[in-house]
Amino acid sequence: MKALVLGGGGREHALVRALSLDPGVTDLHCAPGNPGTSEHADNHVINPVDGLAVTELASRIGAELVVIGPEAPLVAGVADALRDRGIPVFGPDQQAARLEGSKGFAKEVMEAAGVPTARSRLCRSPGQAAEALDALGPPYVVKDDGLAAGKGVVVTEDRGEAERHARECGRVVVEEYLDGPEVSLFVMSDGIHALPMLPAQDFKRAYDGDRGPNTGGMGAYTPLAWAPAGMVDEVMESVVRPTLTEMARRGIRYQGLLYVGLALTSQGPRVVEFNARFGDPECQVLLDRLATPIGGLLQAADTGGMGANAKLEWRGGAAVTVVVAAENYPGEPAKGDVVGGIGAASALDGAYVLHAGTAWSGARDLVSAGGRVLDVVGTGDTLARARERAYQAVGRIELRGSFHRTDIAERAAAEAD
Repeated sequence: MKALVLGGGGREHALVRALSLDPGVTDLHCAPGNPGTSEHADNHVINPVDGLAVTELASRIGAELVVIGPEAPLVAGVADALRDRGIPVFGPDQQAARLEGSKGFAKEVMEAAGVPTARSRLCRSPGQAAEALDALGPPYVVKDDGLAAGKGVVVTEDRGEAERHARECGRVVVEEYLDGPEVSLFVMSDGIHALPMLPAQDFKRAYDGDRGPNTGGMGAYTPLAWAPAGMVDEVMESVVRPTLTEMARRGIRYQGLLYVGLALTSQGPRVVEFNARFGDPECQVLLDRLATPIGGLLQAADTGGMGANAKLEWRGGAAVTVVVAAENYPGEPAKGDVVGGIGAASALDGAYVLHAGTAWSGARDLVSAGGRVLDVVGTGDTLARARERAYQAVGRIELRGSFHRTDIAERAAAEAD
């Protein structure tokens, strides 16, 4: 199989790495990719939201599978353009991707499907937002209705901050606050069959102790030994299948990855959000644990053949990823600083580094080029061992002004001992 991965971040490096380990994938490409993906694939300079450019590249290289990593190309309809040319693609079409592209649409679908979620109101003006904040009360949850790279959500006790965020976004969804830990469940779907992956947990806040602003994610781990027994089956029955059925009723076949963000509340699992692609950085730990060859699995989502993959196979043990972020992230990050220590970090047993926001400067210097610069992955037979290896490797990374959370999977590892 010849495969093309679309995107250039840590999630895409993880996808490229996983595909490179699949013996059925014989030719691998990434667009635009990054210095890390170039170790496994041929990178191509391209605008990933340009459907015509993507289809022309896929046709030229003879791609038999295109894997769309980020949300922006999905919402822009790149999957539609590829399917129109008969090119298999892992990723939902433009209408299906509205589950991520519009929080208001997602809430509409959930309500019609009877999916358990937070009470909410779609607000188109500051006045409507103020009324919704009055009705739903603190802690205030205000979400940008559109795409915001994981940083469009404010959860705060500060009424002024909530109103400011609503004004800045324009069109928002105001929700009631959901108590309980959050869990990420990824489900692969061919529009008929749905296969759940392992649950994972990511850490959205910038700083230790879940303090600071929301980010795209500062780390993640799997498996979740503390998750309630039967949780995945319950979510498949109460959330995933009703959602896919409601989308089909609207004439929308959901093919690709459905990300279900959950809060495990005192009343049971409630949906926080849907995404239409692999979460980042949960993708990094899940693909590390996935034993089923990924190429044919992703292709089957497009061809309707996922029924043959009735159950995914997983490696034992655990995986933890820690994000090394640039100075000032999630604000305007510092860029152009030399990145060192990747070789030393990857030399550790059970650890490796994925590139998330890097670029080449000149012929030899690797420099920072984004807010989340590196994903450092640690693996082990226990969560504690995986965490130890991840942080040992993080300690070898050299990047001026960088920071990382020191508490990724800390509580879960301690409880598992």
